[in-house]
Amino acid sequence: MCFVRCFLAFLGLASLCTAQEWKPLWDGMTFKGWHHIGKGEWKIEEGAIVGSHGKEEKEFGHLVTEAIYGDFRMRLKFKSVAGNSGIYFRVEEKGFSGVSGFQAEIEPQNNVGGLYETNGRSWVVKPTPEQVKTWFKPGEWNEMTISAQGARIKVAVNSQTSAEADDVNVRRAGRIALQVHGGQDVLVYFKDLEIAGAPAAE
Repeated sequence: MCFVRCFLAFLGLASLCTAQEWKPLWDGMTFKGWHHIGKGEWKIEEGAIVGSHGKEEKEFGHLVTEAIYGDFRMRLKFKSVAGNSGIYFRVEEKGFSGVSGFQAEIEPQNNVGGLYETNGRSWVVKPTPEQVKTWFKPGEWNEMTISAQGARIKVAVNSQTSAEADDVNVRRAGRIALQVHGGQDVLVYFKDLEIAGAPAAE
């Protein structure tokens, strides 16, 4: 590793190596570096973020990073028990649902790993139920990875590509957020959130 760093430094690319190191996106103990908008409840249990929401409440809820990211890779584990959720990225805090931008879909059975643009074009890549069955494990912990490099977006669930898009209209920077959907009973768990890529300027 030292040799690689020294060689990259010699080439003037040391910052590239640093930017691609995996680092915690969540500290596993507190909500430092995150803030809550909208409704629903967020708490921490046994090293996992737990998001819940009641169907009687129509307003959406999000747990949002303070930091803004441009190009990045992200990985995490999730367990979807009830209702609709998702991982938002490169989003702005605006729109009827609280945030606007791309979402990697999470829910108990259909559409998991699809790519959706909230307050925009809706489905960009919508998987079929048959496709979802090949990569999603209902009721268990699943791993999701998201790569956003310029216009190129890629989502994978349990190491299988679930959505890809080369989208010149995509926002190039924004916040990351976890969602609990409005008007639904939602229960979802997240843990081991990591990111490779430095925060962007405002």
